[in-house]
Amino acid sequence: MSSDFEGYEQDFAVLTAEITSKIARVPRLPPDEKKQMVANVEKQLEEAKELLEQMDLEVREIPPQSRGMYSNRMRSYKQEMGKLETDFKRSRIAYSDEVRNELLGDDGNSSENQVEC
Repeated sequence: MSSDFEGYEQDFAVLTAEITSKIARVPRLPPDEKKQMVANVEKQLEEAKELLEQMDLEVREIPPQSRGMYSNRMRSYKQEMGKLETDFKRSRIAYSDEVRNELLGDDGNSSENQVEC
């Protein structure tokens, strides 16, 4: 049973490393690639959540005397998942602000410019 959990752990580790890398790249990509990368990260975050759910189910099946260690690891993974989601939101906000600034002009103060006219 714990071998299934460990397999999920390995998959989660690989997936979260990929997500972290992609989140870091989002702000530096051209707009069309950013949109695609954001969609890709959203999909991978969903996959990571599903892995956590599978891991949680596995922990419930582990005998109580061994469950504590796995429960602690699950708490750590859930915290990591929360951090990834927060980092992704920040990355998307930066991306959204950049798109808004491109649409409104470099300084994003087009409404002020209209008032001065």
